[in-house]
Amino acid sequence: MADSTHKRQRVEATHFSAKAETDLQLTHITGSTFSVPGLQLTDHWFTVPLDHTGSQSGTIQVFVREVVSATKLKHTSHLPFLLFLQGGPGFESPRVTEASAWIKAAAMHFRIVLMDQRGTGLSSAITANSLALQGTAHQQAAYLGCFRADSIIQDAEVVRAAMVPRDASTGEPGRWSIFGQSFGGFCVVHYLSTHPHAIAEALLTGGLPPGISQPCSAETAYHCLFRRVLHQNSKFYKRFPGDQPIAAGIVRRLIEYPDGGAPLPGGGILSPRGFQLLGLAGLGSGGGFERLHYLLERAFDGPDISHTFLRACENWFSWDTNPLYAVLHESIYCQGAASQWAAQRVRDASFADAFDAVKAAKNYQQVLFTGEMVFPWMFDEIGCLQLMKAAAELLAMRTDWPRLYDLGKLHSLNVPVAAACYFEDMYVDFELGQETASHIQGIRQWITNEYMHSGIRDDGARIFEHLLALSRNTIPLH
Repeated sequence: MADSTHKRQRVEATHFSAKAETDLQLTHITGSTFSVPGLQLTDHWFTVPLDHTGSQSGTIQVFVREVVSATKLKHTSHLPFLLFLQGGPGFESPRVTEASAWIKAAAMHFRIVLMDQRGTGLSSAITANSLALQGTAHQQAAYLGCFRADSIIQDAEVVRAAMVPRDASTGEPGRWSIFGQSFGGFCVVHYLSTHPHAIAEALLTGGLPPGISQPCSAETAYHCLFRRVLHQNSKFYKRFPGDQPIAAGIVRRLIEYPDGGAPLPGGGILSPRGFQLLGLAGLGSGGGFERLHYLLERAFDGPDISHTFLRACENWFSWDTNPLYAVLHESIYCQGAASQWAAQRVRDASFADAFDAVKAAKNYQQVLFTGEMVFPWMFDEIGCLQLMKAAAELLAMRTDWPRLYDLGKLHSLNVPVAAACYFEDMYVDFELGQETASHIQGIRQWITNEYMHSGIRDDGARIFEHLLALSRNTIPLH
C-alpha cells in the first residue's frame, strides 16, 4: 500500500447508507506517479465498505491506476475521465507497459481510470488463503456475495466522487465515460440501470448480458453457449485434423492413471474432463486455435503424458491466481434465483453424449473441448480450488441475489450507448445479446464477424475509435 507520506483526502459518501456513512472512515490516498513509454500513470487507493448496503461490516481496499497520455500532460485538467471495466469476473485491470492498442487511442481523448475490481489485483485480492480467514463456509459465502457487479459499480461511484471534478452548478460529481469488455460490459449495463446520471457515454465490447429480465439466465445462456462451442470444435478440427488422434490419445492415457487423471505439478489431477477445459481459452479468442494446436503437439514424452504438457495446462488457466473467476462465475447471471450449477445441468441434460470424452477417445472420435463453463467437479480436481468448494456450493444454491438490471431505466435512457457485438462470440451469445439490446434505449451496435470475443485485444484501437464515433454520432445513422 502507499506509504504514509502520500496525500490523503476524504471521499464524500453520497451513495452510501446512513449506517455506512457514520461507521466508516472512507479515504482516498494518491500514490506514486511514474512513466511508461508514451504514458504517465498515477496510483490511487480507496477504502470502501465491504458491503455497500450496510448488512455486513468492515472495509476493503480498491486500487485504481490513472493513465494519461504523455502528449496531453499540459492539458490533463481539461480531459474527461473514462472508466475501464475489465472482463472476468475476477480479473484485475491491465498492467500498461506502453502507449499502444486501445489504451493509446483512448488516451488521446480521456484520462483513463483502470480499476482493479474488488477481489482482484491490489483490491483486497481473494485467494484460497485470504478467503479462509473469513471463517466458516457460510461466512466465506457471505463475504464472496459482496464481490459482484453491483458492488463493483458502487466502488466505481466512490472513485467518481473522488476523482471527477464537480459540476459547478450543482456541486455534484461530474459524469464520466465508461468502457466495458465482456463481464465489464455486464457491469456497464448494471451501471446504466442504477446510476445513469453518472455516465456521459457507455461503450461495450462483447458484453451485452443475456436474459436480463430473468431471475437467473445461466441455464438459458449455457444452452446457447454449448451450441457455440460445438461449432468452434468443428472448426478447430477442420483446421487441425491431425490433432484429433492426439487429443483422443491423451484421454486414453489419462484414464489409465489410478486416480482417473495425471497428477499436476501444482496439485490436483488432469482428468479427461479437466483436459476438455482447454477449450475455454483455445476455441473462442483470436489465435486460440493455434495456441491449442501448439500445446497438443508437446503432449507426450514417449508413451506418457509429458511434464511439459502438464505444466503448460496449469499455466493455461488462472485458477490459482484468480480463483474468484471460478467461484463467482455463475452468480453473474443471478438476480433473484439460484444457478444450481447450471452449466453442469445443461451439459448432463442436453450435451452429455457429445461431450463424453472417454467414449469419444475409446472410439477414436473427436474429443470435444468445453468453453466458458465452470463445473462443480473442478473444486475436487483442481488443487487451488479445493479449499473453496464448500463456499462455492453455498453460492450455487443461493436464491436471494439482488437484482442487477432495471428494465424501466434502460428503456428510458438518455445516455449514448455503443456496443461491438461479435456474431460468433463463444462467451457471450450473440442472439441473447440482441434481446438485451432491445431493452436499451438508443443503443447503437457494430455487429461483426471480423473479430472473436478478444477483439479489444486483437485490434483494440480500431474498435475503440469506432465505438466512440458511434456513441457521438460522428458515424451517421443509415
